[in-house]
Amino acid sequence: MLLIQNGHVKTMVGPDIENGAVLIGDDGKILAVGKDIATPAGATVIDAKGKLVTPGCVEAHCHIALHDQAMGWEGKDHNERYDPLTPHLRAIDAIYPQDEAFAAAISHGVTAACTGPGSVNVVGGTFAAIKLVGKRVDKMVIKNPVAMKCAFGENPKNAYGQGAKKNPATRMGTAALLRELLFKTRRYMEDKEAGKSPSFDIKLEAMIPVLKGEIPLKAHAHRADDIFTSIRIAKEFGVGLTLDHCTDGALIADELAQERYPAFVGPSFGSKSKIELTGKSFKTPAALHAAGVPISIITDAPVTPLEALPLCAGLAVAAGLPIEEGWRAITINPAVQTGIGDRVGSLEVGKDGDVVIWQADPLITVGAAAYMTIVDGKIVYTAEN
Repeated sequence: MLLIQNGHVKTMVGPDIENGAVLIGDDGKILAVGKDIATPAGATVIDAKGKLVTPGCVEAHCHIALHDQAMGWEGKDHNERYDPLTPHLRAIDAIYPQDEAFAAAISHGVTAACTGPGSVNVVGGTFAAIKLVGKRVDKMVIKNPVAMKCAFGENPKNAYGQGAKKNPATRMGTAALLRELLFKTRRYMEDKEAGKSPSFDIKLEAMIPVLKGEIPLKAHAHRADDIFTSIRIAKEFGVGLTLDHCTDGALIADELAQERYPAFVGPSFGSKSKIELTGKSFKTPAALHAAGVPISIITDAPVTPLEALPLCAGLAVAAGLPIEEGWRAITINPAVQTGIGDRVGSLEVGKDGDVVIWQADPLITVGAAAYMTIVDGKIVYTAEN
């Protein structure tokens, strides 16, 4: 057992607990959160006096270990560039846990991430939610799949419409390809359910969980028109949706508030590397939150290194997002919005023992790293080592 005591505990599901404690059992699950928790016999005790104690941070959208941080072409396994429709691809088949980005993220308090294909294809394949500690991805999975990646805007157009001279060459072409795939999937699914035994199609099989509402479309959409196109198509087919990047979100916050789809905002750090990033700003999370849009903050790693997730939340706070919402945007919000809130994102009895002890609040103190990171009740990083 592991007992963390005397810290300032942010549970993310209630008020902070001053001089609070978190008890984690031998099975890696949280047994108790509160004040004055008795020390069980044989428990390892960690004194967190003067330190901040939070859940592990959760990344809602990245490409970690599919696009290795330290490698060139050989490490780029996040885009299958030769077919705009590849829903049958699975992130777990390309995740490389030995990527150095894992250790860097853990040292900055990021313990879980949703990772998957990039945005070259109109439909790219499924994302998986994983812990960032382990040697074998099969043992790191929290949930798989969590979403089906699709993409709008510049990326599919540039990949296929220019040099390749293939569809899609326009935003209309992108939307048409996605619609066609969804129509075919619906008919394929209806035929199967009616006992008509259609010829096996691995792409359509992969899309069935989307049509059944088991996983959402994970829509790469920066520009306002692309955001609305993703919403239009989701409504047409009655499927779930997350708005990933949502760069123009501040311009249409009132409209998005009426829709209530989760917005995964970022990456906001770095240069505006393409036209559709013109509106990129750390003010966007605050504007969306003020309008009532549920938000998470993302790095899109390796676009922004995953260890910078708390820093990005801090920059959003500096730009007007309330600090409690900044913390929610990198813990409980992404956990709930990606379907893994039953395991991670808050300090609650029964959840995984993923805990970070900080020397200082990283949303206030620039560059603050973790003092200690605990995953499934095991100490996986200490600043002293």
